[in-house]
Amino acid sequence: MNLSGLDLNLVLSLRALLEERNVTRAGQRIGLSQPAMSAALARLRRHFDDELLSRVGGQYELTALGHALLDRTATACDLLERVFSSRADFVPDKEEREFTLLASDYAVAVFGAELVRTVHAEAPGVRLHFRRLPTDVTEDTATLLSTADGLLLPHGIISGFPTVELYADRWAFLVAETNDAVGDRLTMDDMARLPWVIYQRTYDAPAVRQLSMLGIEPRAQVSVDSFQTLPYLVAGTRRIALIQRRLAGLLSGVAAVRVMEPPYEAVPVQMALWWHPGHTHDAGHIWLRETAARVGAELTASKGGQRSGGRRHPGQG
Repeated sequence: MNLSGLDLNLVLSLRALLEERNVTRAGQRIGLSQPAMSAALARLRRHFDDELLSRVGGQYELTALGHALLDRTATACDLLERVFSSRADFVPDKEEREFTLLASDYAVAVFGAELVRTVHAEAPGVRLHFRRLPTDVTEDTATLLSTADGLLLPHGIISGFPTVELYADRWAFLVAETNDAVGDRLTMDDMARLPWVIYQRTYDAPAVRQLSMLGIEPRAQVSVDSFQTLPYLVAGTRRIALIQRRLAGLLSGVAAVRVMEPPYEAVPVQMALWWHPGHTHDAGHIWLRETAARVGAELTASKGGQRSGGRRHPGQG
């Protein structure tokens, strides 16, 4: 398709129409009159040879194509905004810009909070927006990365995209203080026979693959999409859970649990910032990556992921 023959303003109209499903509200959203928005809808219908919005009773519903275009149009608008907001240089203390990072609650708590403090100290006009990672992060990573400035994820989940190393972490286990089925040390037999609380997404995949190779299939009794809820779901039960040691330290004292060493040499967590190649030469993005790398180096120097063991609350190691 020859883009030179298209009016790219129609992309904004299309997004507003698909999201609002109302011609008047869509026009108000992007500053067009009702007749102008109706004309835009007519042009879009001719272009796609589809109604896009069809009247059902007293309201409009999206057609099948309209549903298919809904997410694609939002992605296209995000990309256009990023293209036209690009600058040749970036002066942190004078810029006003928002960066969006996709991350788990673990990454936000351990790394994101430190990044925010540094960014706001050096660039008060810069805003950081953290979005939760979707479950299909490995299925269409390129599209996902095109909608954000970066992805905070450990190695072993995705590959093939530029990345900057951040910091290392270690895995540990949570065991309730009242769980007398576990002694001073967790054993492989404990892991096989006790029920688990598991993080239901893919971000701990390397650790889970390692367990499978060791012949351990976690008997999941509870699954959650938040690492920070693990201590609450372990406390007072016979359940165990795998958690990052740095996060365990931040959650120290929130629940009556012990942090215990794995009874095997657990694969470490190496966190990184991944980005779409289209951001590589953007001055603002270069500054963001350099800042993230510096914060990651400071975390590494803090040695928050070092080994410790025994009968302890989170953070005492």
